[in-house]
This record gives sequence, structure tokens and C-alpha cells, in this order.
Amino acid sequence: MYSADIKKISRHFLPTDFTVTDWSALEPYFKELLDRDISSKEKLEQWLKDQGELEAVVNEDFCWRQIKMTCDTENKELENAFNYFCLEIQPKIQPYSDALNKKMLASPALPELDQEKYFTYLRGIKKSIELFREENIPLQAEMAVLQQQFGQITGAMMVTVNGQEYTLQQAGKFLESHDRKLREEVYMKIVQRRMEDKEKLDELYDKLISIRNTEAKNAGFNNYRDYRFKELGRFDYTKEDCFKFHDAVKQHVLPIVNKIHERRKKALGVDSLRPWDIEAEPAGTEPLHPFKTGDELLEKSVACFKKLRPFFGDCLEKMRTMHHLDLESRKGKAPGGYNCPLAESGAPFIFMNASGQMHDVTTMVHEGGHAVHSFLAHHLELNGFKEYPMEIAEVASMAMELFSMDQWETFFSNEEDLKRAKIHQLERVITIFPWIAIIDKFQHWVYEHPAHNHEERTAAWTNILNEFKDDVIDYSGLDLFRSYAWQRQLHLYEVPFYYIEYGIAQLGAIGMWMQYKENKEHALDNYCKALSLGGTKTLPELYKAAGLEFDFSPGKIKVLMDFVNAEMEKSL
Repeated sequence: MYSADIKKISRHFLPTDFTVTDWSALEPYFKELLDRDISSKEKLEQWLKDQGELEAVVNEDFCWRQIKMTCDTENKELENAFNYFCLEIQPKIQPYSDALNKKMLASPALPELDQEKYFTYLRGIKKSIELFREENIPLQAEMAVLQQQFGQITGAMMVTVNGQEYTLQQAGKFLESHDRKLREEVYMKIVQRRMEDKEKLDELYDKLISIRNTEAKNAGFNNYRDYRFKELGRFDYTKEDCFKFHDAVKQHVLPIVNKIHERRKKALGVDSLRPWDIEAEPAGTEPLHPFKTGDELLEKSVACFKKLRPFFGDCLEKMRTMHHLDLESRKGKAPGGYNCPLAESGAPFIFMNASGQMHDVTTMVHEGGHAVHSFLAHHLELNGFKEYPMEIAEVASMAMELFSMDQWETFFSNEEDLKRAKIHQLERVITIFPWIAIIDKFQHWVYEHPAHNHEERTAAWTNILNEFKDDVIDYSGLDLFRSYAWQRQLHLYEVPFYYIEYGIAQLGAIGMWMQYKENKEHALDNYCKALSLGGTKTLPELYKAAGLEFDFSPGKIKVLMDFVNAEMEKSL
């Protein structure tokens, strides 16, 4: 039914050989759309298609500039190309986008459109008009450039272990070593290296908070949090729902986290469990080695996905033929991992920092789930229809982590290793929740108190961190390093308030996995059906299409946590 034989969108409005170079070459197409007659339904629908084509071309050009820059943060030419778009092209597009939005809503043919088909699209357009302010254009351009500095600063961070230099991601593999002294040494080197750039990252965050606060005030909001909720299209839940989520994590998740850490402490046979012990295996048990190179990771991921459903593996293979993957960690590469949809090409780009560890497998199948989502939504008629909410996008990725576990023998030929890998995944499903709550709650505080100083920010962070602290790990002597641990979370810099989505979606993913346990094919059908809708339905409707309820209340969280805990207990 679904095919990965994705085709680049045919151009009908722009010349086939057109590329984005500068504003003078691009502006005539915006002008033509602005001047065109859209008084009939047929003319309006064609206009929307042409506008979508222009958006796809521009968006993809921007994405490639960002991808290339994150793959090589030390290349000044790539940085300049990205900055040029942010400072010289995007600011000139924004007034046209606002004018085009208003033109569409003023069209006499608008009521003739299928209102159900266009509901979420038009809702998003109205929201954009409400938020648009001319004076925010230069602020947004400045922010786009500043946000990328996080990757440049952190991408340059290296540590030396046993006489060899490693990125922080690569050094993380030593935290799995049997040698506790080595683990502690590497852990301390990593946090001390981060500390060297603490002031730089503090100052960068200060600038971003100030600009974001001004942006919100310009648009008539009391604070950036309320502005950002609207900008992110959070039509279906409120800040109060987020606060309930925080409380539910303390009540229903932390007790399970304590049990997981107690098991780890007992298995390692240590008197106190330290932060550098969390990834370690007991003596005599080798750390999991699911792959050695990025090519091997990809090969095994394709095999894993094909076993789950051939279409999933075909998606990764298509990306491989298009060279849409950069998987291995190296110096000068930005940290983290992402799947970047490419609006015109259709096949997205996966970026990550693999170093041969178990969590790299999780990242790969996670980003692979996002990639499948991009393939499934590519057929949709308008570019705007493909802009799906992040709360369903993360279900695509997190459910794939859980679905794929049944096929992880492609990574682990040894039955015992496979069992350990699955336990590791289920532990991670649970232990990520407190961090999600911490990061989300911290952001609420930051933007409710935008005039805070560094001491106040550190105090607020430390209080929130301790609020969600487990009862097992011994953090003594590490207060200084813990006081700026928030600086490692790129979302705070690059995509503010985008983090609660992981918690909401993790619950959705667990719900999908419950379905999968009952009827594998039915669950995968629901998964594909929901993702193929893109952003054409509301969030609750997308969840319903997946066979889920859009519900992250404390009661629902308890049910899902109990289910994962029971599955984990079975595996022990």
C-alpha cells in the first residue's frame, strides 16, 4: 500500500532549474502570487498549490544550508551561507507571507473550499496572522543566527582519554567500562570540559531570553511562554496540563526510577551508585556492541526495519541512495541527532553522532521513525498539509523504538545481549520522564522571570533538579557541575519549549506498543494511517486515527507506567 519510491515534487510554478541565490531572484514569485486573482475556487486552489511549491523550494534550500552547517561547524563558508539566508532572505519573505495569508483569508472563494479538509491549515494561517509583527522580523533573524552558535560551541568540545582525543559523544562509551576509576575520570573530564564554556553558553542563553521576551511583548503577550504556546500551535492543551504532567511524573514515575537504579546498584555491587555508574555493566559482562561503523549501523537498521515491515526498510534504503544520512560522531560536527524533512525532495535527512553504543541504536530507530513519517506524509497535496504537530511526530519516532525491539536480533546475535538491550530500552522509556519534566518546568520558570540573573537562574534550576531527584544516585561533591547541567540540552537554545512533546508522545508510543502486543499488524496499520494524515487533522483526531486517546492526565500516566514496569519485570 505504501511505497518508498518517493519522487521529487514536479515544479509547475517555478522553473525546474531555479535555485535560491538571493532575494532579487526570489521576490518576483512572491509578487506574482500577491497580485494574482483568486476570486474563484479553481483559481484559489491553484494559487494554494503554487504557493506550496514556492514554500517547498525555499524551505528545502534553508534545510540544506542548516544540514551542511551542522555537519561541519568549522566551515566558515557553510556558516556564512546559513547566516545569509537568515539575515538577507528570510526577513524579506516574512512580510510577503503575512500579506499572502491575509489575501487568502480575504478571498471570496474561501467558503467554497472543503472546510473539513482545510480546517487545520486555515487555523494555522489565522494563528500566523495574529502573531505577525513587522518589528519582530529582525529579532527572529538575529535569533536564527544565535541559536546555531550552540552547535558551534558544543561541537568544538573534545576530551583526551588514554592519550587520544574524543568528542563528548565518543567519550561517552567509556562510561560503560568495567573500570570504575576510568568511568569517573572520563565523567569528570566531560563535565569539566563543559564548564570551560559555561560563561559562553550562559551569555548566549541570556541573549536569546532577552530577544524572545521582546518578541512576545511586541505581539501583545505577557511572557514568551504564552507566545510560544500559540506559535507552536498548542490548541489542545494548556500550561496547566503541563504542570499536572510534572506532578504525575513525581508521583507515578519516580518510584519506578528508584527501583531501576536500585537494581543497577545491586548488580554492580557498589555501596553507592554514582552518576558515572549508570551506563556500566557488572564485572564479567561486556558492554553491548551493536555495531562498529556508521555503515554497519545503517545496514543493520535497514534489516531491522524490513523485518518489521518492508516499507520501513525501503525508506532508509532510499535515503542511502540519495546520500541523506550522516551518522558518525567527529570533531567539528554539531551534537545531537535529528531527522530533517525535505519538502521538495520528499526523502528526509538523518543526522546523528554514533559512536558504537546501545543508545545510538535507539537514536537511529527513533530518527528512522521520523523518516517514515516524512515518507508517509509526502503525498499530501499542499506543503502546509505536511506540517504535522510535534506531539504526533514524536509518537512516530518513539513508537518505532518500541516496535523495532522485536527485530533487534539484527544488532545482537547473542540472546542474552538482546535481552539486555530490550531492558536497557524499557529502562530508558521510564527514566527519561523526570528529565523531560525538569527541562519543561525550568523553561516555564525562565520565561516567567525573564529579568533573572545567573545566580537566580542557577538557584531555580537546582531547586527543580532536586524536586525530581531520585533517592538512589549519590551526587555528593558534584553540585557545581549539576548547577549548569541544563546547558547540555540543545532544545533550550535552538527550539524553546519543544520538550514536553517527548513526554506526551512517549505516552502515545507506549499506547501504540500496547496495541502492538495485542495485534502487531493492526498496530502498524494504525501507525501508518495516522502518520499519512500529516497535519490535516487536529491532534486528538490524529491520536484517534492511531487508535489512541490524546490523554496525558495523571491517571493515564499511571496506567501506562504500570504496563511498562510489568513488561520490564517479565524481561528480568
